[in-house]
Amino acid sequence: MTHGSLGQAMIASTLPVACTVAGSDSGGGAGIQADLKTFAACRVYGASAIVALTAQNTVGVRRVEAVSPAMVADQIDAVAEDLRPAAWKTGMLASAELVRLVAERLRAHRAAHLVVDPVMVAKSGDRLLAEDAVDALRSELLPLAEVVTPNLPEVEALTGIAVRDRAGARAAAEALAAMGPRLVVVKGGHAPGETVVDLVLERDGGTAFELEYPRVPGTSTHGTGCTFSAAIAAFLARGVPAPDAIASARAYLQQALLRAPGLGAGHGPLGHADPALAAPVVEAPTRVT
Repeated sequence: MTHGSLGQAMIASTLPVACTVAGSDSGGGAGIQADLKTFAACRVYGASAIVALTAQNTVGVRRVEAVSPAMVADQIDAVAEDLRPAAWKTGMLASAELVRLVAERLRAHRAAHLVVDPVMVAKSGDRLLAEDAVDALRSELLPLAEVVTPNLPEVEALTGIAVRDRAGARAAAEALAAMGPRLVVVKGGHAPGETVVDLVLERDGGTAFELEYPRVPGTSTHGTGCTFSAAIAAFLARGVPAPDAIASARAYLQQALLRAPGLGAGHGPLGHADPALAAPVVEAPTRVT
């Protein structure tokens, strides 16, 4: 082995790996495609296990076709046994059967640093998670999660608590934390106003902090949840403490929103891989009880 190839091997051996378990987006703005772009921008090696295929673009979802459970299991096993991801994330899981299967395989491999994005509905309004899968999500997947990142409709579906203000967000976050995740991020993008406020609650100790950013105008918002959760997983894979990983991921998301390329006639994609995005580590705000 030459000196150059030895150096390349040493670099490769220290590159963190993150794996996404989610659906494929043919339009490239969300799902597996957005996750892999985010992993690359955040300087980790991205692997994937595809649980469903979607025919979609910025306007809507035309068709969803689930991958066979056996194929999903084989993908997860293949990645876990060889690449040994330092962090995982889940996105669209489509059905209760697939939710239970993914949870079972992640438990079997003792998957570390799991980020659960409880994807239920696409930006276009098309449903991506069967109604009966919500219970499986609560009972099977959330207890394995280090971080869960619901938006307001998702946290209401999971907890039954309608979020109308900061107090409601706190109550919903506490109810979700009781289901097992170590940290809950209640995303505020669906709330009105010129600023977006995300509440982050740590289960142990009940401490919380808020991340507040100016709302970016426009319709280039497809894949924001996928991008945010993938970025959290990437920073966790790099060894960043969870609160700082969440703050760093939110800062990356804001820059990706600002650099959206303006593609498509509907909800367009973000600017994931803009070379100006350095994806720096950002310290979380001081936590309050």
